[in-house]
Amino acid sequence: MAFETLKPQIETIVSNTTSTRDEKLLQICQLLDNNISYYNWVGFYFKNGDKNELKLGPYVGAPTDHTIIPFGKGICGQVAVSNQNFVVPDVAAQDNYIACSITVKAEIVIPIFVNGENIGQIDIDSNTPDPFTEADERFLEFVCSKVSEIL
Repeated sequence: MAFETLKPQIETIVSNTTSTRDEKLLQICQLLDNNISYYNWVGFYFKNGDKNELKLGPYVGAPTDHTIIPFGKGICGQVAVSNQNFVVPDVAAQDNYIACSITVKAEIVIPIFVNGENIGQIDIDSNTPDPFTEADERFLEFVCSKVSEIL
């Protein structure tokens, strides 16, 4: 798997002193989208100030209407409340799923913590049924830990 070869590239993006935070986040999205075939939408959501909602940050993939997600709503909103990874092998089997596209079959959401507080998450949709493994979770936890350094 490409995960081990992508880690140094993530570190390079994060440590770049000439890019803005959002440029770095977009570069991470592009890197993952370009190198992992079953990652079909890659984006970040962040806590929207003091509101109990998430706001869409940089992403790559099809445009989405879901720019604001209330805490508890959909997979992303549930992660904002639970502070836990959420892997959905089949989105059709989820009652509290917000459909972005009829082509999406699976989703993985990993929270980003800064000083112990869940301030956002990486959200990945896949058009492949049940593609995510524990290796995806561990890799995306690594990505989120690196992203937390620039927030």
